[in-house]
Amino acid sequence: MPRPAAPDDPMPTPAPTTPAPVSSSGAASAAGPIPSVPVSAPDRAGRRAWGAVLAVALGIFCLITSELLPVGLLTPVGDAFGVSDGTAGLMVTVPGLVAGCCAPLVTVGAGRRDRRLVLCGLIALTAAANLVAALAPHFAVVLAARLLVGISVGGFWALAGGIAVRLVPERHVGRATALVFGGVPTASVLGVPAGTLLGGLDGLGGWRAAFGAVGVLGLVALTALLLLLPPLPPSRDVAFRELPALLRGNRAVRAGVAVTFLVVTGQFSAYTFVRPVLQDVSGIDAAYVSTLLLGYGAAGVAGNFLAGPRDAYRTLLAVSAVLTVVLALIATLQGAVAGTVLLLAWGLVYGGVSVSLQRWMLKAAPAASEAATSLMVAMFNLAIAAGALAGGVAVDRIGAAAAPLTGAALMLLGAVTVALTVTVRAGVPGASGAEAATSRADG
Repeated sequence: MPRPAAPDDPMPTPAPTTPAPVSSSGAASAAGPIPSVPVSAPDRAGRRAWGAVLAVALGIFCLITSELLPVGLLTPVGDAFGVSDGTAGLMVTVPGLVAGCCAPLVTVGAGRRDRRLVLCGLIALTAAANLVAALAPHFAVVLAARLLVGISVGGFWALAGGIAVRLVPERHVGRATALVFGGVPTASVLGVPAGTLLGGLDGLGGWRAAFGAVGVLGLVALTALLLLLPPLPPSRDVAFRELPALLRGNRAVRAGVAVTFLVVTGQFSAYTFVRPVLQDVSGIDAAYVSTLLLGYGAAGVAGNFLAGPRDAYRTLLAVSAVLTVVLALIATLQGAVAGTVLLLAWGLVYGGVSVSLQRWMLKAAPAASEAATSLMVAMFNLAIAAGALAGGVAVDRIGAAAAPLTGAALMLLGAVTVALTVTVRAGVPGASGAEAATSRADG
């Protein structure tokens, strides 16, 4: 049996085929006559596969938009229910923490269920949660709805992260994974600003209309998944005991979880406080910050697709190293021009993090991709909360510049961790690609 090629393998091992190859005209090769296969059949299959990838990307876009939407609506929601901005901020904290806990729980709980049905159920839950929030009579109802959003985010992301491997040929996995995770930065560029804009239009219902619109978007994503996603029976069950065993026994998975914690915590310790950094350190007028953040998000979309097809280890090494420098500079260099250039560079480089972490896990544990992805997603969401907390402590005790400096220190630790992992991977005799990435080490 040929070894399945990992996503980053430059030369996938071809599998033996019984029929002789068919030319583009439908004629059999010299190996002998065989029934001709219409050219349109693989074309249709290819289009359907990419349609399924787009449907999953739309689901990710809807989920991340839903998770981050309250960032732009804290004040109007707080005013509507008579709660402080800090209390209203629970709309962001609650789903992040719940998503971190539910990523492995949903993966294990899915059992032998068709992943297509599970993904559809989770996106339906997101749609319902946002529609409930739009009609909520009390703030407690909004928080309950946000808890459901957290369940959906953690479960959907954990299961969808490895879907591209099952939908497209191996040579296209990198591009398809980048497309799926393109929903993450696109939500920041389009979803959240659009929801914030809609939430400011009192004549259309204000913040309630924004939540309602995301609920409708969830129904659209549900329809796309039902129509385009093929049945996806699980290849194997995931048991709870596998998760700690995977961490103990697979060095690459263990390193991937550590890198996720360091890089994402570093990112959000700085990014959560990017507005005061741009105003206090770079001297940028508050009126231009929103525009610059749109530019940051657009650069992130470009970075996502640039990183998608590339080797995950080398990409994350470059990303963490460059962000160490960028965050240190944005904390120390004054001037609007420097701040603008560094912010755009920051967005471009960080845009490759999500897709690269996902590909790291796919290479590290190709036979346990759902379990490995659930560990990464759990750590990713918990790191968001940890980063915001670390940055907040630094800002309160030292000042705005301390937030990106904290982020730079964590990024440096992330770069060192990646470098050590690459060194170990390269040192495995006779190993390459996924074989080296899946080298096991006890203890």
